[in-house]
Amino acid sequence: MPQIICLGEPIVDMVANEPSPDLINARHFTKAAGGAPMNVAAAIAKLGGSAGIICKAGGDHFGDYLRLTLESLGVDTDHFLQDPTYSTQLAFVAKDEQGVPDFAFHVKRSADTYLEPEDLNLEYLADAQVFHFGTISLIHEPARSATLEALHHAQDQGLLISLDPNFRPSLWPSAAEPVRTMLTLVEECDLLKVSEEELCLVTGEQDLERGAALACERGPELVLVTLGEKGAYFRREDGVSGMVPGFAVQVVDTVGCGDTFVAATLLQLNQHEKDVSDLSPEDLSEMVRFANAAAAITATGPGVMGSLPDRAAVEALMRTASGSAPSPVP
Repeated sequence: MPQIICLGEPIVDMVANEPSPDLINARHFTKAAGGAPMNVAAAIAKLGGSAGIICKAGGDHFGDYLRLTLESLGVDTDHFLQDPTYSTQLAFVAKDEQGVPDFAFHVKRSADTYLEPEDLNLEYLADAQVFHFGTISLIHEPARSATLEALHHAQDQGLLISLDPNFRPSLWPSAAEPVRTMLTLVEECDLLKVSEEELCLVTGEQDLERGAALACERGPELVLVTLGEKGAYFRREDGVSGMVPGFAVQVVDTVGCGDTFVAATLLQLNQHEKDVSDLSPEDLSEMVRFANAAAAITATGPGVMGSLPDRAAVEALMRTASGSAPSPVP
């Protein structure tokens, strides 16, 4: 059985081949496997970890493509469900010259939103160590109930609970609802990975250090804040914190870098075989440095799954890159 289980939305990304100010002007697209939990599972497997996915795709060629892509990377797909009644979600993406994306989702109610509690085989979680999820699967019923049932079962089984909100307000019925959902789920997780924007939404605090401290007070044992090219900041509930610089690389595409970051973090935590509270400041800094390196490599190629690094590539970048020295703060 996989050690790390991800639950969430399987999506086929249709990415514009050339920079464009919006989707209206984009002309040619390349198909790529996507969906944040899918990316996380794929990145874990590519790094040599044991990952599985719980999701529902359509019983169509796009669903087949996603499943086969995951299998080719070594992800367990025993609970990758396909239902011919519904269609797999397609996300069209165009980026301007500055890399700012314009998104459009093709299917209003795609197969992933119809994952039902009855679809879950909770024994799949019995031998796992980590359960990772986001908020997209909580937008619609019955997927919302299925996600919460899996979450609560994972908690009962003592799994480490990892949350990456993947804040997408345009997908929700109202602007306030995703924020309310994030605030509720922050109290349910052990590890919270957020962007600076998401940290501000969760805490109402613009300052990075104060915001991370407030987030820890809401429940997570460890908060990780990704900062793009600047690297990442971590804070544990006991106050141990640190800023870990990023790696200088030639950036091609930043989509999915956060997913690779959280995947590398979860892999490291699982392989440490220690509770988060038992990790030294140096352990935490080195863990985040590894995650920064993995995310940086992902940014050097187009698409996510075709640019995922293996462990050897990450370790090579860590050895050869200048800077990126960890700076834990007791």
